[in-house]
Amino acid sequence: MGYNVEDIKGIGITNQRESAVCWNKSTGEPLRNTIVWSDVRTDDLVHQLRKRDDAHLVQEISGLEITSYFTAVKFRWMLDHDPAVQKAAREGNACFGTVDSWLIYKLSGGEAHVTDVTNASRTLLMNLKTLEWDQDLLQFFGISRELLPTLCSSSQVYGTVALKDSPLAGIPIAGCLGDQQAALLGQKCFRKGEAKCTFGTGAFMLFNTGHEAVKSTQGLITTVAFQLGKHVEATYALEGSMAVAGSSLRWLRDNLKLINSMEQVSDLAERVRDTGGVYFVTAFSGLFAPYWRDDARGTMVGLTSYTNKYHLARATLESMSFQSRAILDAMNQDAGVPLKALKVDGGVSNSNVAMQIQADILGLKVDRPSMRETTAFGAAIAAGLAVGVWNSIHDLDQVNNKGITTFIPNLTLEEREEKYKIWRKAVESSLHWTDDVQESESSDEE
Repeated sequence: MGYNVEDIKGIGITNQRESAVCWNKSTGEPLRNTIVWSDVRTDDLVHQLRKRDDAHLVQEISGLEITSYFTAVKFRWMLDHDPAVQKAAREGNACFGTVDSWLIYKLSGGEAHVTDVTNASRTLLMNLKTLEWDQDLLQFFGISRELLPTLCSSSQVYGTVALKDSPLAGIPIAGCLGDQQAALLGQKCFRKGEAKCTFGTGAFMLFNTGHEAVKSTQGLITTVAFQLGKHVEATYALEGSMAVAGSSLRWLRDNLKLINSMEQVSDLAERVRDTGGVYFVTAFSGLFAPYWRDDARGTMVGLTSYTNKYHLARATLESMSFQSRAILDAMNQDAGVPLKALKVDGGVSNSNVAMQIQADILGLKVDRPSMRETTAFGAAIAAGLAVGVWNSIHDLDQVNNKGITTFIPNLTLEEREEKYKIWRKAVESSLHWTDDVQESESSDEE
């Protein structure tokens, strides 16, 4: 790339959030496999916790609902089911963390067991107001504070690289954010009222609410957007998450063998003007925001003998847009300020047809930057601010402004609302499936 190691002033970390990691404090080796964010093995535990009389405290303090999505229930599952974790915890020899904690621990040669407030705000264990591990939440989940990393801001020096014989040795590790918050920062959503949506395996829409942690009444998550320095006031966001986005394209390829590559979906979808009345609710493991229904399952409605692979491809792309619309409506109600434009990134955003469908169904202009590695850029911004590459976020005002592609809505209001009305009906059809299937299986066993 034409640069030398000496040109590197600092390293930023960004990571898959919520995934739970546990390792041995003495050896630095993992005690077990990671439990990733989308893993649903904790569903039974979640149902038990929700029934507790004090369950309401979790959302009030952390801003999060008790679901299998977040980290604390994964930690609790490890402590309940994994003998190696149990033994290390009893001996005071276990370290818990999210993926950022593990990476910084290893990069620093075991010197730094830390996490930043954006990742901590996804654990169910951090107080959103104090930005500290909360004793009531720790007691609720039965997790000892000693197991957890030290809480830090998103932009400060956590340590230096201490890998043996590494050319990066001595370089400050200076930025850390969860991937979606990093993308928000990388999209330069610095101001209240700005929002982005990242379309990866899942999809994640974040709306900057400024220095106020807005409590959602519409099924959204209140989270920390970023804290750019130890003594800097935190910026908060409302977030809506979809469990399935790009992974639905993989399903078409690997499970149905409908396509040979994920990129082929766009080509197929462009062959038809609409879905032929097909609606696809991609609730393979339930629905996230704003529904929060773990009893939902994938449902395709409106199929006829006329339906072909082109309709199915377009319906799959539309499913992401309808879920985005549900989240956007919730954000507009919670924030009280209608969004004017949505910034997008992630693998699916490379598809022009997918982003045009987004604009049509949202009724908003959709802006896609030319440089779409916004998650990595956000981590670089945080690290750069910590080591003095930039003095403030305003030094970045003109960065990545060229080559923006804007998608303008083509549907009329009436067309948009009619399609969304049918989508909501399809969502209703997807609910209660896990309960019904379990009842049916129980009857068969009898």
